[in-house]
Parts: sequence; C-alpha cells; structure tokens
Amino acid sequence: MKLSEFNYNLPEELIAQTPSTPRDHSKLMILDSKKQEIKDKHFYDILDELWENDVLVLNKTKVINARLHFRLENWKIWEILLHKQLWEKTWDCLVYPWKKLKPWKEIKFYLDQENLNFWFSEWKLSESQSMIGWVFDWTKLNNLNPPILKAEIKEISEKWRIIEFDKWWIEFLEIINKIWEIPLPPYIKEKLDNPDRYQTIWAETEGSAAAPTASLHFTTELLEKLKQKGVIIEKVLLHIWLWTFMPVSTDNIKDHKMHWEYIELEKDVAQRLNKYKKQKKKIIAVWTTAIRVLESMSDENWTIHSGSKETEIFIYPGYKWKFVDSIITNFHLPKSTLLMLVSSFAWKDFIQKAYNHAIKNNYRFFSFWDAMFIKNKEQN
Repeated sequence: MKLSEFNYNLPEELIAQTPSTPRDHSKLMILDSKKQEIKDKHFYDILDELWENDVLVLNKTKVINARLHFRLENWKIWEILLHKQLWEKTWDCLVYPWKKLKPWKEIKFYLDQENLNFWFSEWKLSESQSMIGWVFDWTKLNNLNPPILKAEIKEISEKWRIIEFDKWWIEFLEIINKIWEIPLPPYIKEKLDNPDRYQTIWAETEGSAAAPTASLHFTTELLEKLKQKGVIIEKVLLHIWLWTFMPVSTDNIKDHKMHWEYIELEKDVAQRLNKYKKQKKKIIAVWTTAIRVLESMSDENWTIHSGSKETEIFIYPGYKWKFVDSIITNFHLPKSTLLMLVSSFAWKDFIQKAYNHAIKNNYRFFSFWDAMFIKNKEQN
C-alpha cells in the first residue's frame, strides 16, 4: 500500500492555532461508515450520539513541561525537548542546535530571577521568548545560586541525545514545572496563554510530551451529563511521545517502523471491559491513544488483558480490529500513521471523502482542531 494514498492538500489557514472556547464548541463531524453518511454538528452534540451503557474509554495521561529554551556559553538559544523516558532519570531527547552537546558534557540549570532579569534586558528577550530557567557557563556569571538541576550527555545520534538528569522523578517534575514549558506541536506558531488548555480535564498520570487531543473537547459539565445519561467512563494509560508528530517516509507503508509508546491497563479496568464486551456494550475509544491501548492489550478472542508494556502496534487498512467499536478522533496530518489508523476503521475512500468535506466546510485541523465521531466500524 502506497504512502501517496494517505496524502491530501490542506490550506494553511485551516491549521488551528488556538483552541475553541468553550472546549465543547468545536465542530463535530458524525460519520456512519455503514450508511456512508456525513453530518455536521458541534462537539456538545455528542450527548445525542452516546447512549446508556455505551462505554467511553479515555486516556488519563498528563502532559509534562517537556521543552526548555536555554543559553550555553556562546549565548545562542538552544532547546531540549524530552522525547521518551528510558529509565528513572534518563531520557531520549531532541536537541537543537545539536553539534556542541557532545557525550559526557555536563549542563547545569540555574534559577536566579534577579540575574535573569538582567540578562533578559541585556539580550533584549521578550517575555514570550523567555523562560525563568536558563543554562549558563557558570564561570562567566557571578553570584548565582547553586544549580537546581544537572544533566549529563550520555550518548549521541544525530539530533538526538540520551541525557541523564541528577534528580529522581518526583523532584524532577517539580523542577521542570518551574523552568520548562508545555511542548506544543511544531505547526502551532502562536503562544498558548493558558497551558491547561493543552491538558484534558481528567489528566492524572504525568509522562506525555503531547496531549491526547481529541479529549481536549470535553468539558467537566459535558462529561457529567454523559454520566447522568448512563454512559460508562473507563480510563487507560498511554504516554504520548514525539514520534506522534513524525510522518511516514517509506513509499510502501508496510516498510515503516512504528514507534514505541508506554501503555498500562489496570486489572479491575480490564475485568470490567471484558464484562462490557460480553454484554455487547459499545466500546468507544477517545483518540487514537486509547485505541492503541485497547487493541494492543486484546487477543484474537476479543479478550483484553491487564498489565503494562511498550507497544509498537501499527494499524492500517487490512488490520483486523479486536475490541474497539466506535472512535472519537480528530483530523490527522497527511501521510501520518494516525490517518492510516482511521482509514482502517472506516473505508479509506469514505475517510478521504470526509476530509474533503471538512476542508470544504472550513473545519479546523490538527491539535486544536475539530473532531469526528466514527459511529460504526467498517474496517477495510
């Protein structure tokens, strides 16, 4: 199957730069792949599409402040972006520019607001370009407090670095919440005024470098109305890493090497999901991350298993679905594995028709995008 089959032309003005306000006022496209029907709604209309005993499966991951802008001794602005946690204190990171961050180089992170204010003024950095935490060559700057975080470059691979920090998880999170920032996807150019808008309302377990963005449409009030209607809510865990934003580059999609992501499914949740499946309740996965958990932990007998592991599941047309009955998702990047996933769930030609309809009707695309609800699985 060719990569070109999953390409489309998107006008740049349809790439959403800011989220809808309120969250549930974004557009919602209702797709019925069996009837080949498309309806235009708003996300709050999902209340009319879900019924008592439907099972809504959410990803409870929470985005961490995974991006830091800083200066080294040459005073150029550098960037570290946490990609994937390898061990307790060790991360696979993307750095830019990358040439001087060589193995065994130590980086020290300082927090000193008085001196930083001076340097902000000296270097004419606007507040929107600056963080309160920076890295300095400490021999060139006097009267700094001790570093609050140290990091050592362990391995190097082109733009990637394996970096070991000197703090354990809880303390590490406290520090990066002070001096780092939420990493927005590269196609979002505008500054996000409220970082909480890139978190789901049910975010619990910290560890993602990106948000499960179809979940960003839910408000507390909407979720409560769904519960009152009898919709069952279950939560699973998948930590989203930067590979999510990387397009497929192989001409034959079967040659693509899928990325790994950490998933976790608790025993009691798995038991309830199996019970719901036997009772023929509809399993509705919210965003592709919940799909990856449910399909990765299921076997050919439509039974789901508890546990934790890393998954590299690659879902594209021809995949035999095991557990998911309907999905709530968004509009995905051209040539992406996520577009291939939804093209497997519904007929590929029908998904192409839906995307053309979205472009024609000015739907907003990508992370702060509008949504679609694919009601009936019709895999191809």
